[in-house]
Amino acid sequence: MSFEDMESSFGHIAPITHHHHENSGGCGGDGRCALNCVCQVVKAIKDIQDQAEEECEACTSNCFVEPLGDLGVRGRRHADTRVFTLTHKNGELFKALFRGHHGKCMSVFFRVEEIFDNCCATLRVLVPLKKDGKTVADIFETHGKCNFSELCEVRDWGRSNSCVTVDLHCFCAVQCIADVDLELCD
Repeated sequence: MSFEDMESSFGHIAPITHHHHENSGGCGGDGRCALNCVCQVVKAIKDIQDQAEEECEACTSNCFVEPLGDLGVRGRRHADTRVFTLTHKNGELFKALFRGHHGKCMSVFFRVEEIFDNCCATLRVLVPLKKDGKTVADIFETHGKCNFSELCEVRDWGRSNSCVTVDLHCFCAVQCIADVDLELCD
């Protein structure tokens, strides 16, 4: 589903503006983002992952790029996952646990597995890997603070068997990072 398809199915999608309401987190008085934008983007990612159509898209820097494999690297046709992050209303990245690797067991990277009910989703936690594709990046410091220098060194992702179920209404931003082949869909 392209951005244009989303616009036509929802009428005009207004740009997200940040209103400063008490406890709103910048998403509106009731604490929810306009038109549940994060939910719609994650649904679009799922649709893109489920398709294998051969199309060309000029823009390669946003979550709506189709087909899967075109985000970040042109011509990568062997991809089964669009890696993304979610941001809380307070600006912090959403994190989840995966089965640990030498004391490193938290990630901010996800793959959508399932969407159900009113924008609930099951997400697979992805293991953040350094350039060598083998070393797990230590993206969190003591006390759970994000280590941004390590986060910026993440260049690859591994699959984990850890999943988390989330209410997508609880987030105000989604950022797509890359399309990768985790060999989950063979």
